[in-house]
Amino acid sequence: MVNQSTERLDRVFRALSDPTRRHMLRSLASRERTVGELAQPFRISLAAASKHVKALERAGLVRRTVQGRTHFCRLDPKPLAGVHEWLSFYQRFWSERLDALEALLRHPEKE
Repeated sequence: MVNQSTERLDRVFRALSDPTRRHMLRSLASRERTVGELAQPFRISLAAASKHVKALERAGLVRRTVQGRTHFCRLDPKPLAGVHEWLSFYQRFWSERLDALEALLRHPEKE
């Protein structure tokens, strides 16, 4: 059985796998934007932009509010904490390996 945190992490990575969605998130980091504003740099339809926003919403990375016919999106960075935690393991892993390699290269006679 896959636990909830794994499923959540999978949704976040799936959402981040697309360069258009990563760009949209970057854009939302500075301020709330409409779906139209998010679509504009890519020259994509509002329907296509909305599909990208829905993927970001499923991952919990974006919150959408509707005022009339206008959809406003804002970044919710909380799910990125799980990504950071997951990546931190590998950062420590590679730091330890590179530190060991550096020590070996600096003092090859010890081996």
